[in-house]
Amino acid sequence: MMNKILVIFQKEILDNMRDYRSWMTGLFWALFGPLILGGMIMLLGSSIRENVDESLVLPVLGAENAPNLIAFLEQQDVIINPAPADPEAAILSGDINVALIIPPDYGEDFSAGETAKVQLVFDSTRQSAMVDINRAQNLLEGYGNYIGLLRLSLRGISPEVMRAIQIEEVDTATPQSQALIFLSMLPYFIIFAIFNGASPVITDATAGERERGSLEPLLINPLPRGWIAIGKMISAMPFATVNLIITLAGFAAVFRFLPMEELLGIQIGLDIGTLLAVFLICLPIVFLACAIQTLIASYAKTAKEAGTYLPFIGLIPSLPGLALAFLPVKPELWTMLIPTFGQQILINQFLRAEPISVLNIVVSAFLTIILSIVVTFIAIKLYEGERIITGK
Repeated sequence: MMNKILVIFQKEILDNMRDYRSWMTGLFWALFGPLILGGMIMLLGSSIRENVDESLVLPVLGAENAPNLIAFLEQQDVIINPAPADPEAAILSGDINVALIIPPDYGEDFSAGETAKVQLVFDSTRQSAMVDINRAQNLLEGYGNYIGLLRLSLRGISPEVMRAIQIEEVDTATPQSQALIFLSMLPYFIIFAIFNGASPVITDATAGERERGSLEPLLINPLPRGWIAIGKMISAMPFATVNLIITLAGFAAVFRFLPMEELLGIQIGLDIGTLLAVFLICLPIVFLACAIQTLIASYAKTAKEAGTYLPFIGLIPSLPGLALAFLPVKPELWTMLIPTFGQQILINQFLRAEPISVLNIVVSAFLTIILSIVVTFIAIKLYEGERIITGK
């Protein structure tokens, strides 16, 4: 049986190696993730570093109404510029990020010991301006607290009465966990690359051969159709595995050769041990991806229809990995019962150098393999029916 399956496997491998467009498409998706992530780090990282390192430029309207406040801001390395006549319009047009408006009655309220009001104008939907907005808010709040403490001292009241609780911050973040938003995107791109590496191969081997009329002569050979289905399915595994290897190598190259310390202020590295661990964790997903896509391609009537379904099939299991960047999930046993989701959590743990339970690894791999076998069995049943030939 294995020899006959191997014949089908070799035939499909040879056919797909000749069809260079198919495997070149898969190669593109293997490089897609590292290129996108590298571009995001270069754009967002440099933007963040520039905003943090550079002085805050704060346009002020009515600076003459609060000379002490202006002096305080300048002592904090804030560059004060005259604000446009219409700050709101300037912010909406993107000319400035934030503006401070000091009304004429500010001085009177301040001198009378009352609450002096100022207006900080900004657009909270502009993410690129949030660094400047937060810095301006923190500085104004700091000045308000400073003046409040001075007023208490002048009234003979100890400023300590305002500090009922003193907070000592203990930051447990490691250099890699500070880059969590970038590291957490890796499982998404890895699984997406696996599915897209197998997709063109399986589409051509099933729906494509049906359209070309070469599938029916293959099925009339004295071989059980289930063996043919298995041979076609495993022929996609090398392409998906190569995609996985190229994707991991691409991420390693991105973190190694990009100036991470200049862009993010930290250094991220993927050593050989981490890459090998991630590779082994993803191997059951290779099996699952090929099984699911063989099932879908067997059900589709045409190669065009299969090409419409398969990209979404790859997107669905990879999306939870993207969500992990914003909604961290604890690596509990129940999460390992969800195929692909458990592996994505484990990948995140390896990338962040966290302790990992061997039981979680075993459970996630076992459940993924069991699901792959079930899906393969359903695909075999489709191959044994007449629909595989007629498409109806």
